[in-house]
Amino acid sequence: MIAVNQVGYAAGSVKHATISGGRHYKLYNSKGERILEGDAQLIYDENSAEEAGCIDFSEVDIPGKYYFVDEKGQRSCGFTIGKKVYASLFKDALRMYYFQRCGMALEEKYAGRFAHKACHCMNARILYSDPERHVKLKGGWHDAGDYGRYVTAGAVALAHLLYAYALKPKAFKLSHDIPESGNGIPDILNECAWELDWMLKMQEKDGGVHHKATSESFVDFVMPEDDKLEPVVTPVSSLATADQAAIMALAARLYEQYDEKRAKAYKKSALAAGKWLMNNREFIFKNPSEIHTGTYEDMCDADERMWAAVELYQLSGDEKWIWVIRQILELRINTVALGWADVGGLASMSLLMAKKGTFPQDLVDKLKGSWLEEAERLRKISASNPYELAFHPYNFNWGSNMQVLCNAMVFCFANRLSGEDIYLEYAASQLDYILGRNAMDMSYVTGYGEKAFKDPHNRPTVADGIDEPIPGYVSGGPNYRACDTAANPDILKGRPPMKWFVDDWKSYSTNEITIYWNSPLVYVLAYLTGGK
Repeated sequence: MIAVNQVGYAAGSVKHATISGGRHYKLYNSKGERILEGDAQLIYDENSAEEAGCIDFSEVDIPGKYYFVDEKGQRSCGFTIGKKVYASLFKDALRMYYFQRCGMALEEKYAGRFAHKACHCMNARILYSDPERHVKLKGGWHDAGDYGRYVTAGAVALAHLLYAYALKPKAFKLSHDIPESGNGIPDILNECAWELDWMLKMQEKDGGVHHKATSESFVDFVMPEDDKLEPVVTPVSSLATADQAAIMALAARLYEQYDEKRAKAYKKSALAAGKWLMNNREFIFKNPSEIHTGTYEDMCDADERMWAAVELYQLSGDEKWIWVIRQILELRINTVALGWADVGGLASMSLLMAKKGTFPQDLVDKLKGSWLEEAERLRKISASNPYELAFHPYNFNWGSNMQVLCNAMVFCFANRLSGEDIYLEYAASQLDYILGRNAMDMSYVTGYGEKAFKDPHNRPTVADGIDEPIPGYVSGGPNYRACDTAANPDILKGRPPMKWFVDDWKSYSTNEITIYWNSPLVYVLAYLTGGK
């Protein structure tokens, strides 16, 4: 088998594929002409438990369609070489957020055959603090394959998108074909505002932010407008409040030149959340026992508070936030992590993106050094295996594809910090894995690739009666701790970690979708294609 990036490779880039089950390969163009032939050097790969080798065909640069054939006559998936091979993918990865919108009808003009009526427009009941109180919570993004809305998850997805926009604004000039397109505001900001404006509704007058808004239990696999379960709002948490402070402060800066009214609202929210954090320095989180939806539980809020401090300092200039940053760094938190549970990397990224002289140089040097050290660690792992994946077998956890893409983000930002193009090559290798260069020979993005996964754990996809899924969604990916009816140890016993995956809508532990699995894909595509 020869596994390739099934979407394609940019002209002028390094181009690698992976062969297993033999070493000899031939590369053909769409006319059936043999372009290249050779033998790969095989090594044992722990992630796939097979002898495999890396094929370097970077010398092939003529735009067109290609495929490989191995020594057994097995043909690889086809792929393209060209200048804008990721243009369509980038647009659909972004449009995923439009399809996740809650509280509005998705019109056929924008959603095509995936249109549906408005959903979840009823008021939500506040749990514990004021159980008789109901609030208007229309808006936001459905978090994942269910219809819950979560502040912490939403803030991290927003961060990936907005930092990508801040780094590579040229990449976001395209229209997303959403209702707001053409209003003079970049569509990435139009889309993110749908989530940000909902998050404002989750904040109390004292600045504290409620953790999530869901029903008490997951609804069955019905269309969103058919979900009639009462929405409830769980108590304020320090996690959600810190994430809100950070993302609202960032948004206030980015929206100022386009939408002054929104920017002021975001700034007010950020400062209120910051005040709450200073008045409530203990860890606060409680998922009510009667709520059986996703918890997004975290045992420490130090990294969230550091992210908030970095952004609030840039927003207000108040020196107390520098003190907070220094105090938290004494705890030796992970300052490169980019997921929903550990956001220290978002704090680092923001600080290192700031104008020179904004932060004390010792903080800049410390965080830059940590980032480049992590990038080098990941590079060595990638270079040691034939799939060039920055993973060990134990890394294939729930949502492993998010970690693959977050590792690609680390490589991208390391390129910005160092100017070394080698990091772009390894970022591209992680993207190759997502798009088909893996032991499953599968693209983990719906609609993209000859063997793209087709059956995500996503309620609208199951309930809409349409065979094909909405394009541009990222699957959670292989999980050696899979624990559902479709993917579990009895079914997957004996498979290597890279193959603990089932393309089945019942497999929530390997094949769900979420807003924060798409967002690092958007970041990586923006960075790799967005120019200088």
